[in-house]
Amino acid sequence: MTNLVDMSIRIEAEPATVFEFFTDPEKMVRWKGAKALLDPRPGGQYRVEVTDLQIAVGEYVEIVPPERVVFTWGWEGNEGVPPGSTRVEITLTADGDGTVVHLLHTDLPSEEAAVQHGQGWEHFLARLQIAAAGGDPGTDPLLIRQ
Repeated sequence: MTNLVDMSIRIEAEPATVFEFFTDPEKMVRWKGAKALLDPRPGGQYRVEVTDLQIAVGEYVEIVPPERVVFTWGWEGNEGVPPGSTRVEITLTADGDGTVVHLLHTDLPSEEAAVQHGQGWEHFLARLQIAAAGGDPGTDPLLIRQ
């Protein structure tokens, strides 16, 4: 069995608007992370400080505005899912006045990693759904220091 995350959500915004939330560092941190360094071109850097202790690192593989974003993914300092070791594919499809966002995260090393990443993506896609539609998802509880 392949260990992956496969999910979709619908956002009340056009694909071009949603696309920017995967390529613009200022828009990225509205829904995921405290800091983002993004260079959205094939071979360009993808680095998002998701929390103080979790930094997602990879590179963009494919950029097709406003339909598709593909990047590699892994965690800095994590031997189980090292930087760039997995692949995230985002497909944006117009749906009336909104957009269906399909996320496929592949090459995860275990079923446990797939479950953990699935929970993370579920959390962050819910925040994206609010932010990309022009709302404020509020302070991410994952960023609040204990």
